[in-house]
Amino acid sequence: MSARSPQPATALIAEDEAPQRRALHEQLLQAWPGLEIVAVCEDGVSALEAATTHRPTVALLDIRMPGVSGLDVARAVVEQGGLVVFTTAYDDYAVRAFDAGAVDYLLKPVQPARLEQAVARLRERLQERRAGADGPDLHALIDGLESRLRPQGERLIRWISASAGDSVRMFGIDEVLFFQAQEKYVRVVAGSGEGVIRTPLKDLLAGLDPDAFWQVHRGTVVRVQAIDRVSKNELGRHSLSLKGHAERLPVSGAFLHRFRGM
Repeated sequence: MSARSPQPATALIAEDEAPQRRALHEQLLQAWPGLEIVAVCEDGVSALEAATTHRPTVALLDIRMPGVSGLDVARAVVEQGGLVVFTTAYDDYAVRAFDAGAVDYLLKPVQPARLEQAVARLRERLQERRAGADGPDLHALIDGLESRLRPQGERLIRWISASAGDSVRMFGIDEVLFFQAQEKYVRVVAGSGEGVIRTPLKDLLAGLDPDAFWQVHRGTVVRVQAIDRVSKNELGRHSLSLKGHAERLPVSGAFLHRFRGM
């Protein structure tokens, strides 16, 4: 009996700029005949959901995207056994440590010859995996890349001014338990009370410490230290409970990778 042929490779593309997204899509199809592109996304949240749904073989991800970064999407892809190539407008000094191809990168605008090189590396790595070869620790490499790209002295939110009825309440960021999007507003919930702000959740995320606050749902960002436990109900849906707070918050399947091993 002949050996089964390997499943065709599948790909996810995530790029928030429409012209570059279209160009990358077209160039990738030319560079890798037979590749099935299962999703083309314009922001990090939809990319994370697509990664969870489609479990792509490879993902080409913009490092900086609205809502959720390409690094967060990469962690989900790697968790499911996929390979990653980042696209970035940064000078390559920040990612030179990954030039060996374990986690590849493309400088924007992407040049066809450089994309062909990245595709060749991906295909070689896939062949090595099929042969049973052990690869590098991609989780550690992504964590290292995140620390390199994080701006030194980055300005983070320290105080939140939120409307509460006819008054304005001031919350120190260390008091906040979670943020929850609600139509035109974002709900700010702290141990001492709550209020609402007009800043969109995706803009708010840019000013939050990613080690202190995690997005756990398209509309919810929670303080990591406030999380007590994550549970699954009889329908297979996940939610989390908070320390000292009765409200339960939904956890999207796209963000469950954050809790692996907790």
